[in-house]
Amino acid sequence: MRLSARTQYALRAAVELAAAPGGPVPAERISVAQRIPRRFLDNILLQLRRAGLIHSQRGPDGGYWLARPATEISLADIILVIEGVAQENERFPGVSEPLEKVLGALREHQDSLLAEITLAHVAAGSLPNLSR
Repeated sequence: MRLSARTQYALRAAVELAAAPGGPVPAERISVAQRIPRRFLDNILLQLRRAGLIHSQRGPDGGYWLARPATEISLADIILVIEGVAQENERFPGVSEPLEKVLGALREHQDSLLAEITLAHVAAGSLPNLSR
Protein backbone atom coordinates (compact mmCIF):
# COMPACT_ATOMS: atom_id res chain seq x y z
CA MET A 1 0.00 0.00 0.00
CA ARG A 2 1.27 3.38 -0.90
CA LEU A 3 -0.16 6.36 0.96
CA SER A 4 -0.06 9.80 -0.56
CA ALA A 5 1.67 12.62 1.28
CA ARG A 6 -1.79 14.13 1.82
CA THR A 7 -2.97 10.96 3.59
CA GLN A 8 0.18 10.80 5.71
CA TYR A 9 -0.36 14.43 6.71
CA ALA A 10 -3.98 13.69 7.59
CA LEU A 11 -2.95 10.76 9.79
CA ARG A 12 -0.32 12.88 11.55
CA ALA A 13 -2.77 15.74 12.11
CA ALA A 14 -5.41 13.38 13.49
CA VAL A 15 -2.93 11.78 15.89
CA GLU A 16 -1.86 15.25 17.03
CA LEU A 17 -5.51 16.01 17.84
CA ALA A 18 -5.86 12.66 19.62
CA ALA A 19 -2.83 13.46 21.79
CA ALA A 20 -4.07 16.97 22.69
CA PRO A 21 -5.00 17.34 26.35
CA GLY A 22 -8.39 18.89 25.59
CA GLY A 23 -9.94 21.89 23.98
CA PRO A 24 -9.47 23.19 20.48
CA VAL A 25 -6.01 22.86 18.91
CA PRO A 26 -5.04 25.72 16.58
CA ALA A 27 -4.10 24.69 13.05
CA GLU A 28 -0.81 26.54 13.38
CA ARG A 29 0.15 24.35 16.36
CA ILE A 30 -0.63 21.18 14.38
CA SER A 31 1.30 22.52 11.40
CA VAL A 32 4.42 23.26 13.45
CA ALA A 33 4.30 20.13 15.62
CA GLN A 34 3.86 17.77 12.67
CA ARG A 35 5.83 19.79 10.08
CA ILE A 36 2.85 19.92 7.73
CA PRO A 37 2.72 22.83 5.28
CA ARG A 38 -0.09 25.07 6.51
CA ARG A 39 -1.77 25.32 3.10
CA PHE A 40 -2.07 21.52 2.88
CA LEU A 41 -3.15 21.23 6.48
CA ASP A 42 -6.02 23.70 6.09
CA ASN A 43 -7.42 21.68 3.17
CA ILE A 44 -6.98 18.39 5.02
CA LEU A 45 -8.68 19.70 8.15
CA LEU A 46 -11.58 20.95 6.05
CA GLN A 47 -11.92 17.53 4.44
CA LEU A 48 -11.85 15.76 7.84
CA ARG A 49 -14.41 18.24 9.21
CA ARG A 50 -16.77 17.73 6.27
CA ALA A 51 -16.50 13.97 6.83
CA GLY A 52 -17.55 14.43 10.46
CA LEU A 53 -14.30 13.21 12.00
CA ILE A 54 -13.32 16.54 13.56
CA HIS A 55 -15.03 19.71 14.74
CA SER A 56 -13.76 23.27 14.47
CA GLN A 57 -14.29 26.59 16.16
CA ARG A 58 -13.23 29.98 14.85
CA GLY A 59 -11.80 32.83 16.83
CA PRO A 60 -8.92 33.48 19.20
CA ASP A 61 -9.77 30.43 21.29
CA GLY A 62 -10.59 28.37 18.22
CA GLY A 63 -9.09 25.34 16.66
CA TYR A 64 -9.88 21.71 15.94
CA TRP A 65 -10.76 18.65 18.00
CA LEU A 66 -11.90 15.10 17.33
CA ALA A 67 -15.64 14.62 16.80
CA ARG A 68 -15.54 11.24 18.57
CA PRO A 69 -13.20 9.72 21.16
CA ALA A 70 -9.83 8.72 19.72
CA THR A 71 -10.66 5.12 20.64
CA GLU A 72 -13.50 5.22 18.10
CA ILE A 73 -11.58 6.58 15.09
CA SER A 74 -9.43 4.09 13.21
CA LEU A 75 -6.61 4.77 10.82
CA ALA A 76 -8.85 3.26 8.14
CA ASP A 77 -11.44 5.98 8.83
CA ILE A 78 -8.91 8.72 8.10
CA ILE A 79 -7.48 6.96 5.04
CA LEU A 80 -10.94 6.36 3.58
CA VAL A 81 -11.83 10.06 3.86
CA ILE A 82 -8.63 11.21 2.16
CA GLU A 83 -8.01 8.43 -0.36
CA GLY A 84 -11.60 7.43 -1.08
CA VAL A 85 -12.73 3.91 -1.89
CA ALA A 86 -10.05 1.64 -3.31
CA GLN A 87 -10.66 0.54 -6.84
CA GLU A 88 -10.76 -3.09 -7.79
CA ASN A 89 -7.58 -4.46 -9.27
CA GLU A 90 -7.33 -5.49 -12.87
CA ARG A 91 -8.16 -9.08 -13.69
CA PHE A 92 -5.20 -11.41 -14.16
CA PRO A 93 -5.39 -13.63 -17.23
CA GLY A 94 -4.29 -17.20 -17.69
CA VAL A 95 -1.58 -18.60 -15.48
CA SER A 96 -1.35 -15.40 -13.41
CA GLU A 97 -5.00 -15.64 -12.31
CA PRO A 98 -4.10 -16.96 -8.79
CA LEU A 99 -2.41 -13.59 -8.15
CA GLU A 100 -5.91 -12.09 -7.81
CA LYS A 101 -6.46 -14.19 -4.68
CA VAL A 102 -3.06 -13.30 -3.24
CA LEU A 103 -3.56 -9.57 -3.78
CA GLY A 104 -7.14 -9.79 -2.51
CA ALA A 105 -5.94 -11.46 0.72
CA LEU A 106 -3.23 -8.84 1.08
CA ARG A 107 -5.81 -6.04 0.75
CA GLU A 108 -8.09 -7.72 3.30
CA HIS A 109 -5.24 -8.09 5.80
CA GLN A 110 -4.21 -4.48 5.28
CA ASP A 111 -7.79 -3.20 5.65
CA SER A 112 -8.33 -5.29 8.78
CA LEU A 113 -5.14 -4.02 10.40
CA LEU A 114 -5.90 -0.37 9.64
CA ALA A 115 -9.45 -0.75 10.96
CA GLU A 116 -8.13 -2.28 14.20
CA ILE A 117 -5.63 0.48 15.04
CA THR A 118 -7.19 3.63 16.44
CA LEU A 119 -5.88 7.15 16.88
CA ALA A 120 -5.77 6.43 20.62
CA HIS A 121 -3.39 3.50 20.03
CA VAL A 122 -0.99 5.65 18.02
CA ALA A 123 -1.21 8.70 20.32
CA ALA A 124 -0.47 6.53 23.35
CA GLY A 125 2.26 4.56 21.57
CA SER A 126 0.49 1.33 22.53
CA LEU A 127 -0.10 -0.40 19.22
CA PRO A 128 -1.86 -3.75 19.23
CA ASN A 129 0.21 -6.80 18.34
CA LEU A 130 1.23 -6.18 14.74
CA SER A 131 2.94 -9.50 14.10
CA ARG A 132 0.43 -11.95 12.69
